[in-house]
Amino acid sequence: MAIFASLAERLNHIFSKLTKRGRLTELEIKTAMREVRVALLEADVNVQVAKKFCADVSEKAVGQEILKSLNPAQQVIKIVNDELIALMGSSNQKLAVAPKPPTVIMMCGLQGAGKTTLCGKLGVLLKKSGKKPLLVACDIYRPAAINQLKVVGANAACEVFERGTQNPVKTAAEAVEYSRKMGFDTVIIDTAGRLEIDEPLMRELEEIKKAVEVSEILLTVDSMMGQVAVQVAKTFNERLEITGLILTKLDGDTRGGACLSMRAVTGKPVKFIGVGEKLSDLEPFYPDRMASRILGMGDVLTLIEKAQEAVTEEQAKAMQKKMLENTFTLEDFLTQFESMKKMGGAQALLSMMPGNMGGKVRAEDVDEGRIERTKAIILSMTRRERTDPTIINASRKKRIAAGSGTSVQEINQLLKQFEQTKQLMKQLKNGKRKLPF
Repeated sequence: MAIFASLAERLNHIFSKLTKRGRLTELEIKTAMREVRVALLEADVNVQVAKKFCADVSEKAVGQEILKSLNPAQQVIKIVNDELIALMGSSNQKLAVAPKPPTVIMMCGLQGAGKTTLCGKLGVLLKKSGKKPLLVACDIYRPAAINQLKVVGANAACEVFERGTQNPVKTAAEAVEYSRKMGFDTVIIDTAGRLEIDEPLMRELEEIKKAVEVSEILLTVDSMMGQVAVQVAKTFNERLEITGLILTKLDGDTRGGACLSMRAVTGKPVKFIGVGEKLSDLEPFYPDRMASRILGMGDVLTLIEKAQEAVTEEQAKAMQKKMLENTFTLEDFLTQFESMKKMGGAQALLSMMPGNMGGKVRAEDVDEGRIERTKAIILSMTRRERTDPTIINASRKKRIAAGSGTSVQEINQLLKQFEQTKQLMKQLKNGKRKLPF
């Protein structure tokens, strides 16, 4: 499911009408902005935030330079893009680092927002940048919360510090002391959550904040809660002075309005977004990239970063060489599918492509199951068959179909697709076709 899919689709429809009109009148711009406000409200954006956003865009869009320009629709879209970026915080806000280790990060939020799992995700992200994080179990109230953090820690290859049901304030202080002795440079404290905000919860969080020198207080918010999430963020900020937010389940909400409202309501930046269930599915939040995705212009920078993580430079060069020399095999086909999976799958990749793919591509447009079946077919082949598919006769197809749980027809489709790919590579080599970029 593409992030902001519904909003992206609505905005694309609104702006497509503007681009067809040529020059614009002030009335046409204001009419479009009224439609934008409705789209924002339907996407769960805070009422006051949506109202102010549209007012700011209208004020800038009805200037004489815009109305007299040769392509006013593009100018309006640029203004909307700039205002979206400003609304979400202008630039990526990195985590604060303590002048003297350890850097203490206190994670807080309501139950069900994914806070405990997020501790592991943040640990994985920090380890990638060379940090040595320690996870601390300070949720002594929720059944199995400590065990859950231990499991998450093991999967994230992060040590977990716990003292059972001991006072969480004391546990936090002991964990910081332990981190100094053992050389951990970052401490991530998993605090207790509640089904709703209550006074004992807030008091305990305030006491932990006083007991240890906290560099970051990150609030985990379930983006699917909509406007309730905004109110939760506001309340936590008033009591704790949070330093940033992490929005979870953003991949499961096509509206995503909470993301647009958080900065305006709390004054605090969204620092990370959760885009999946795997421990690697946590991304730094970039307002400019998100604005680009909302307006259907894709997110090429994130796409490049994901590609660099999934495929090394040597692998990319080797694959390019095989394609140009027309020595591309089904083994290489399989490698490409594996790389796509590492990058988040076909749906996630298409949502980052320019051209409003994020707004147009729906779950039914990309059959991830078919991709898995294709992989099963290739894995059911012998090494010789993958290298030279021309030897795959009728009896071999029946064996491969039985081994992969697919049909002979699907095997024929794959072989045809592979042959077409090879033909395209041959044409590129001979200069009969040019790359589309």
